[in-house]
Amino acid sequence: MEKKKNVSRREALKKLGMVTLGGAVLPKMLLSQNETKGISNLIRRQKAPNIIILFADDLGYGDLSCYGHPTIQTPNLDRMAAEGVKLSQFCVGASVCTPSRAALLTGRLPVRYGMAGGVIFPNTKWGLPTKEITIASALKTKGYATGCFGKWHLGNQSPYLPTDHGFDYFYGIPYSDDMSPKTNPTGLGAQYFPPIPLMRNDKVIEQPVSLDTLGPKIHTEAIKFIHEHRSQPFFLYFPYTNPHNPPHPSKEFRGKSLRGLYGDAVQEVDWSVGEMLKDLKKLHLEEDTFVFFTSDNGPWMYWKEDGGSAGMLRGQKATGWEGGFREPAIAWWPGHIRKGVLSGAIASSMDLFTTALSLAGVEVPKDRIIDGVNLMPLLTGEKQTVRDELFYYVNNKLFAVRKGPWKLHFHTKAKWSSRIENHGGQPWLFNLDKDPGEKYNLTRRSVEYHVHNPYTKEINNILQVVKKHLATLKKGN
Repeated sequence: MEKKKNVSRREALKKLGMVTLGGAVLPKMLLSQNETKGISNLIRRQKAPNIIILFADDLGYGDLSCYGHPTIQTPNLDRMAAEGVKLSQFCVGASVCTPSRAALLTGRLPVRYGMAGGVIFPNTKWGLPTKEITIASALKTKGYATGCFGKWHLGNQSPYLPTDHGFDYFYGIPYSDDMSPKTNPTGLGAQYFPPIPLMRNDKVIEQPVSLDTLGPKIHTEAIKFIHEHRSQPFFLYFPYTNPHNPPHPSKEFRGKSLRGLYGDAVQEVDWSVGEMLKDLKKLHLEEDTFVFFTSDNGPWMYWKEDGGSAGMLRGQKATGWEGGFREPAIAWWPGHIRKGVLSGAIASSMDLFTTALSLAGVEVPKDRIIDGVNLMPLLTGEKQTVRDELFYYVNNKLFAVRKGPWKLHFHTKAKWSSRIENHGGQPWLFNLDKDPGEKYNLTRRSVEYHVHNPYTKEINNILQVVKKHLATLKKGN
């Protein structure tokens, strides 16, 4: 007697000329190919969107070709900007690595929870407090798969690793790649540090890691994560190790840029972004995935040709000038946000926390002050602005405050190691709409010409903002 062959439900329906869409059974002949695809897309989009944050390291405001660099070619990021929204007044939460990353992931100024005081080194025993809620830990409550790929720099051991802060998976390095005897034999006390480790979750898998192959390894792991989790919502945080000094482009990218090793490293980041967007399209996930590209802080000009450029902006990494805080920023989500738009609205990296939670349907925490706001009304065109205030902390000191176009500096310094100036208690005022390079101090002009300061109103408005802000810090939030 011949054994009956088992036939799957899908095969049986196919023989009957039927299709299943979202659990419903429909006659195939009633639906055109486009209608079938349209209904499938509609059903697919009912799940929460995937979220990808791409975070370069020490990239300057002027280091992408779509932001005006003449010899660094970034065609993929240029295309991303042409297909999405490019922001020209986007600032990060701090102008050095560790606090900037903390601000992005928590949506809160690092001074609120003890993370504003500089960067973490290999021998540092502290890290991001476990009580802080990160984008990853918040999104996990809605079933998101969460992965971190690249440079963490928020703590070197448990309970401060990515896997302690909501990430299911971590592949990368725990701190900056210049913190070792090999990569930085004369600076930062690096001669006393161990070789740079490559980690998977909480285990070291290679030490010292080869920086020449690190970029491609991390990129491959990130792409693998997308493929493995394409059927569920995922959050992918990709803090690149490039172009932080020493720049370490892989062999395939060396000598490709007229800008030297630094330009090669930026162009490798651009390639990685392009490959990731290409993969999303191949997997038909482009309309289901919100992607945002920016950097942690401005360029480190100490390294001259091996450091980046802030373009027209004054200052650099570790300062309160725009060159330390303002970054390239590009949002991409085909079919959901505006296309080919340049926005001059003020925005912050801390806004990505609130934006991500909003997209995932997670309630923003009410037991603490959240400094981020939702960017979606701005990105969709529903609103032209979503915030008009920014706070510029360097370590634990409030260097400057912006309200609208007006930025008031209480303290300044030229670079990481230089002395802090307070200008005799006379704050410096700049109109960033007219003077983005912060060249013309408006309060100085009135003193020089012995005239009444015509900007008293603007200064007093900012002083009121400062007073209100400092009161929130006193509450311990």
